[in-house]
Amino acid sequence: MLWVYVTCKNWREAKKIGETAVREHLAACANIFGKCDSIFFWKRKLCKEKEAVLILKTSERTWKKLEQRIKQLHSYEVPCIEALKVERAEKNYLKWVEGECGEDSD
Repeated sequence: MLWVYVTCKNWREAKKIGETAVREHLAACANIFGKCDSIFFWKRKLCKEKEAVLILKTSERTWKKLEQRIKQLHSYEVPCIEALKVERAEKNYLKWVEGECGEDSD
């Protein structure tokens, strides 16, 4: 299982990406955290932005498709999309995530 962390320009963008990912069975679940403060350099300029955080739970087999779909829907030139491998999780939850992700999920 992968835990995918994505920062979005606002809650609306995070919701659109999250709903699309779940509807298309690229992720089993999406969680959206409202405004967060982000501080970073972009094109040599210090930026301070309010963003929304999107967490997606997916399987390793759907990772590449999910990554591509996020890029299609995201407004940033270089979006933050990080996949972290889940070391441990409740076995029935893992089974559910695996079952919800992929073409055979309908």
